Amino acid sequence: MPDHILVFAEHQGGKLTRPTWEALAAGQRLAQDLGTTVSVVLVGSSLAPLATELAAVAVQEVLTVDSPLLAEYTADGYALALRTIIAQQKPRFFVCSHTYQVRDFAPKLAASLDRGLVSDCLGYRNEGGKLVFVRQVFQGKYSADIEFAGEAPYFLSFQAAAFREDSVERGASAAKITPVEVELAADSIRAKPGERFREAKQAVDLTQAPIIVAVGRGIKAPENLELAKQLAAALGAEIGASRPICDNGWLPMDRQIGSSGQTVAPKLYVALGISGAIQHMVGMKGASTVVAINKDKEAPIFEVATYGIVGDLFEVVPPLVDEIKKAKA
Repeated sequence: MPDHILVFAEHQGGKLTRPTWEALAAGQRLAQDLGTTVSVVLVGSSLAPLATELAAVAVQEVLTVDSPLLAEYTADGYALALRTIIAQQKPRFFVCSHTYQVRDFAPKLAASLDRGLVSDCLGYRNEGGKLVFVRQVFQGKYSADIEFAGEAPYFLSFQAAAFREDSVERGASAAKITPVEVELAADSIRAKPGERFREAKQAVDLTQAPIIVAVGRGIKAPENLELAKQLAAALGAEIGASRPICDNGWLPMDRQIGSSGQTVAPKLYVALGISGAIQHMVGMKGASTVVAINKDKEAPIFEVATYGIVGDLFEVVPPLVDEIKKAKA
C-alpha cells in the first residue's frame, strides 16, 4: 500500500483530543484524493477504550502501542514507538495536527528516518495527482506552496481548524484493532516527564465556544464594548477580539483570535468592525458561518463572510439585539 495514510491520534487525561479528529478528517481527505486507505495509531498505556472509540471511524485499522513505559508522554518514547510502526506500515503520509506534543516529537521522528516534515499546514491542493501543501510564512504575510521530494514516508502536521472535526466519516462497521509489540527499554527513554504544559489561566477557552462575537478597531473606544457584550449575551456567545483590541488593553489577551492568539472554529462567528487582516482570519477560518458588519465595503472580512452587512455597527447592532431578544421571547 504505497499510498497508505497513517494518522496519529493524540490523547490526554484518558480522552482523545479535538485535534485528533481534525487530523483524522485530513487523513480521510488525503486517502480519498489518492484512492487509498487510512489507518490510525495510538501510543500510550491502557488504550482499549480509546481504540474502541476510534474503531467507529471510517478507517481500515486502529494500531495500538500499549506499554507502561509510554504511560507518560515523552518525545523519546513516542518517537521510538512510532518509528517502529512506520517501518512496519510503510505509509506514504504520516498525518498529525500541529499541537504542542506533535511539535515536540515529530521533528525528532522525521529526522531519525531522514525524512522531511512540513508543519502547520493550512491545507493542500491536488493538482492532477500531485499534492501541493500550503503553509504560512513571515507571520502569516505570505503563503508558501510546498511539495515533498525524495521517498516516502512524508510527515505532515495541519494547523488547528484546517479540517473540521465534525467532517470525520464514521464507518459502517467497527474497524479492526491491532495491538503492535514494540521493543522499548527504560534506558532508551532519556527524557523524564515534568508537569504538563498548560496555557496561562484563561477566563474562557474560545476554542470550545460554539458562538463568538468578535470586535475590531471599528468599536472605536473601550466603553463601546458594552454593545458587543449585549449582542453576545443575546446570542449566548463568548467575546473575542482582533489583536489591536487586546494590545490596547481593552480586552484580556486570552480573548485574542488570530495567528498570535487563539484559533477557533465556532458554528457562528460575528465580526464587528473587523477589517479582516490575514493574521486574524487565520484564527477564525474554521467558523461554519461568518457574519461580518463593517462600514468599509472593501474590507477583506467580506471575502470570507457567509453574510455581510455594510453599515455602521452602532446603527446595526442595537436593532439586531432587539430582534434576537424578540425571537427568544
